[in-house]
Amino acid sequence: MSKPTVIITGAGIGIGHAAALAFGSAGYHVGVTDVLEAEGKATVKAIEAAGGSAEFHKVDVTNTDNVNAAVAAFEKKNGAIDAAIANAGIAHKVKLEDMTDAKWGHTLDVDLNGVFRLCRAVAPGMKKRKKGAIVATSSIMGVGYGWHDHVQYNAAKTGVVGLVRGLACDLGADQIRVNGIAPGYIRSAQSLSTVHSLGPAGLEKAAEYIPLGRIGEPDDIADVMVFLCSHGARYISGQTIIVDGGLMVGRY
Repeated sequence: MSKPTVIITGAGIGIGHAAALAFGSAGYHVGVTDVLEAEGKATVKAIEAAGGSAEFHKVDVTNTDNVNAAVAAFEKKNGAIDAAIANAGIAHKVKLEDMTDAKWGHTLDVDLNGVFRLCRAVAPGMKKRKKGAIVATSSIMGVGYGWHDHVQYNAAKTGVVGLVRGLACDLGADQIRVNGIAPGYIRSAQSLSTVHSLGPAGLEKAAEYIPLGRIGEPDDIADVMVFLCSHGARYISGQTIIVDGGLMVGRY
């Protein structure tokens, strides 16, 4: 039997990198995509070194033709896509008084439109097979938290939650499941940035408010992504799963 396949955006670093490794370990052939070519190719090498199989496609999720071409190339080479992880995202700190249309639009184009572009590209092939699983990366900032000086990020990640619900309705009749995942504070390049996020010291301070007592690691999210694409999650669709160590139910 041939391996199941998965295509992942933003798989060069952070959660996407961890997801690629996790799917590779779970027996998937992994389509690693990222605008960061060196990092994406390094992810492929890491999967192969662990005994898995993968290939790299350079993808800018803000470019519809680029996304469509990468999905078509992956399908042509490997056949059907079983799972798709729409993960690519950015988080730029911008005060409201400095928020230009361009800065607003750039985050929305990556974090929301980019998710939609991948979903739209993989849907036809999944419809033909009457089978498929899609997971989109939102954030706790999209389901319950606000974030100072990141209004465009909040808006985009909230949009992902609505997109997941709508796509689950539109694609369910074709047995395609669509779910989201809302990570809490995860130790990644994004959160470690002192310019755009909490930075190392801020992360450690945030851990004091997390019931499980620690900052999350990328593989904490990756393992849930694999689950949501598995047979074990066969009756879950239209949901956005919060994975935050209990932060949102703990003390603020």
